[in-house]
Amino acid sequence: MEYLDFELPIKELEEQLQKCVIIGKESDVDVTSTCKEINKKLEQTKKEIYKNLTAWQRVQLSRHPNRPYTLDYIRAVCGDTFLELHGDRNFKDDKAMVGGLGKINGQSFMIVGQQKGFNTKTRQYRNFGMANPEGYRKALRLMKMAEKFGIPVLTLIDTPGAYPGLEAEERGQGEAIARNIFEMVRLKVPIITIIVGEGASGGALGIGVGDKVYMLENTWYSVISPESCSSILWKSWEYKERAADALKLTSSDMKRQKLVDDVIPEPLGGAHYDRETTFKTVAEYITKGYNELKDLSTTDLIAQRMDKYSKMGEYKE
Repeated sequence: MEYLDFELPIKELEEQLQKCVIIGKESDVDVTSTCKEINKKLEQTKKEIYKNLTAWQRVQLSRHPNRPYTLDYIRAVCGDTFLELHGDRNFKDDKAMVGGLGKINGQSFMIVGQQKGFNTKTRQYRNFGMANPEGYRKALRLMKMAEKFGIPVLTLIDTPGAYPGLEAEERGQGEAIARNIFEMVRLKVPIITIIVGEGASGGALGIGVGDKVYMLENTWYSVISPESCSSILWKSWEYKERAADALKLTSSDMKRQKLVDDVIPEPLGGAHYDRETTFKTVAEYITKGYNELKDLSTTDLIAQRMDKYSKMGEYKE
């Protein structure tokens, strides 16, 4: 397990507990009461830390190297029913954007999402979860296929942003994202969107227009990352904590502003502490969301979706 800077008190207590257990096994000394005491203190420390997280700390948790990624969720909720589909039929297959057909609790879904890597080699292979235009065009191709066959769409968002390279701009990055948003608004099948990690900028919005939009508890969703915001406003990354607070990017902020429909609770410490529970909860929310949408007519579904996004940004003096 890797630890973030604010998790160091937890690391120390877990190391103490481990040493205590080893001493008990290797000697005749009864360490049961000591272990119980350390364990009690550990649980208390975890609650104190994770129940009072700042916006920046939640951003850090969303990027935790042990956190499950899109394909982890897909494999967990679909089992061996997932069939990956490749390519945009125009340029090439973007490895940062994955998609395909899978069954969740007996219901078929077209699943699309950004995939990050878990080590240096796979991070380069997946381009750090930053999709090129062909990735967004692949996503749109799969969503249009789902529409043709009446299959609901599930999108999983986890990206630091769309790839900002010169070649991406040459191939029409802005147009690809804008086209996806335009087409998703009028797609004739239910769309469920879940932010499972980072939800940065247009890169997230390119697959983020959903009838039901959920965020995992320790994720963020914003027009810009705290570091980039800090570097623009203060010409330095040093103010990223202040930027994170000002951006109101956490799941609770998004729910309060009615930009997402619900927040999916995570186990204490984050999704990586208890993956199985997280996967089970996510599957339950997907099924619940689909059940709320499946009986709507196509006209009502699209009208409701358009109305939802038209209301965003309204405020009263």
